[in-house]
Amino acid sequence: MSLVIRLSRTGKKGERKFRVIVKEKRSKRDGDSLEILGWYQKTKDHKKKEINKERFDYWISKGAQPSMTVAEIMKSA
Repeated sequence: MSLVIRLSRTGKKGERKFRVIVKEKRSKRDGDSLEILGWYQKTKDHKKKEINKERFDYWISKGAQPSMTVAEIMKSA
């Protein structure tokens, strides 16, 4: 089972709100996830986020690969 840490879209139409989740790589973008690690919101003026770093590091140690977008978000932390 290949795991990935990625964004899942949430919120109203046109909003840029995402959940940071752990899921199997082959499943759908907005399908079931193993765990929700936090959220990320992008607005015109700024970006907001709240991600559980301890759980993120735990899943990385278990072999989960972050997507390129999630890796960039975590770099700016």
